[in-house]
Amino acid sequence: MPKLKLGAIEDDKPIKITHELPASVHRDLVAYAEILAQETAQPIGDPAKLIAPMLARFMAADRSFRKARHARQRPLKGDG
Repeated sequence: MPKLKLGAIEDDKPIKITHELPASVHRDLVAYAEILAQETAQPIGDPAKLIAPMLARFMAADRSFRKARHARQRPLKGDG
């Protein structure tokens, strides 16, 4: 079985966001949760709990996003 990109889910205080998913994305999310549960031996009660770690992983892997975010956080010359 191939190793999934998402690992065990950390327990963190959530921020509630309501968003509708296309049915096909929801089916894939449920399937991903089932495979991840088998791979990690950690039951996934609610597949929606995978959305936040998936988004975090996506943003962490986006080099352009990291570069732009880093540039925004750098102080401008002459400030401070």
